[in-house]
Amino acid sequence: MLITIKQADFDRIYEHALAERPNEACGLIAGHDTENGVRVIEKVYLLTNIDHTNEHFSIDPREQLAAIKDMRTNGLKPLGNWHSHPESPSRPSEEDKRLANDSRASYLILSLMEEKPVLNAFHIESSEDGKTVRKEELEIRGEDSAEE
Repeated sequence: MLITIKQADFDRIYEHALAERPNEACGLIAGHDTENGVRVIEKVYLLTNIDHTNEHFSIDPREQLAAIKDMRTNGLKPLGNWHSHPESPSRPSEEDKRLANDSRASYLILSLMEEKPVLNAFHIESSEDGKTVRKEELEIRGEDSAEE
């Protein structure tokens, strides 16, 4: 699956993750899935990691509820979540895989371990062998790019 995110939304996630360092930052993503299989992120939500740690995150439930209400109000579909890895690569940790319970969700992980940030998207689902992780194609688009 191809996932698209606007440059401005990527920048918001990155700035929030930098501000939250050394802790993980987190939030939700919303938008729509096109008929030709493209997942379009139309809005990102910058939420509070109530665990305040650099090893995992828990989204503030009140903020999560407010974000879901906002999605419904604006006709957006919840597409998944995002979080940062301040000191590790952009791939799901064992904890991330364990907590990934929605096979329809996309999981975006922003690594801050190098000077240049790395954002990747993943699909995680349960299988007989535990959790299966598949990297999804992610495209950061300029504001003037046409939608698929």
